[in-house]
Amino acid sequence: MTLVYQILNGVQIGAIYALVALGYSMVYGIVKLINFAHGDIIMIGSYCMWFMISRLSLSVPLSALVTITVCALTGILIERIAYKPLRKSPRISLLITAIGISLFLQNTAQLIFTSNPRMFTNIFSGVIQIGDRAFSYTTIVTIVTAALITIALTQLVNKTKIGKAMRAVSEDNQVAQLMGINVNNTISFTFSLGSGLAAIAAILYISSYSRIQPTMGSMLGLKAFVAAVVGGIGSIPGAVIGGLIIGIAESLTKGYISSQLADAVVFGILILVLLLKPSGLLGIKYTEKV
Repeated sequence: MTLVYQILNGVQIGAIYALVALGYSMVYGIVKLINFAHGDIIMIGSYCMWFMISRLSLSVPLSALVTITVCALTGILIERIAYKPLRKSPRISLLITAIGISLFLQNTAQLIFTSNPRMFTNIFSGVIQIGDRAFSYTTIVTIVTAALITIALTQLVNKTKIGKAMRAVSEDNQVAQLMGINVNNTISFTFSLGSGLAAIAAILYISSYSRIQPTMGSMLGLKAFVAAVVGGIGSIPGAVIGGLIIGIAESLTKGYISSQLADAVVFGILILVLLLKPSGLLGIKYTEKV
């Protein structure tokens, strides 16, 4: 009984990691950039959702729509201002810029909202009783939402025109440009899509863990990045599988070993995967000319 709940909790948090990891994977697949500011989009989404409901008293659907829109626009703004001018620069420049953007967003949030945590009310309160077992609405909504988004994202990438453009830019952006694809718009769309997924992850996360603070996106984003690497960064199924592995491992460690060792186990899995299969579980190994 306890094992079932621990696994279910792991799948729940793993689904959130997967949504964030999808953003990492898509951006890396397009521009080969590890966007370390991506975790802070979760923080922006959390504060935005809290502000819409607690201060403006908007409905949950409208608040969620505004939150997703704000995060998507923030993703585009970050890409256009910080990353686009550095596309032809060495990757270390982009990496340092991403870290700088992350610190800027955290300190800006601390300046606006202070370091005192804000508490968010669960918008999916209630339980579903199945036999003698009770499952919270939050857990079910999180898992179902992540599953539906993964299916929709897979269809978008494989079946739609913009998805084909994303794959073309990922393969070779110069050839894609020669074929008439607007590379700038494709990259901006990828950033906005990844940031929108981070906003959804933020809403689901604060519904389970109600504490909101300026640095909340750091560890959450880092674990999602670990999930993306474990699954194979650049792979949509890999991001989902990696998120579930990290979430379940973390939950079982907290439940049966020690909550203090949960982070160590997560990063231990990362080290093990990098030693045995550096490209990740579903990643494709490729060579790069230098």
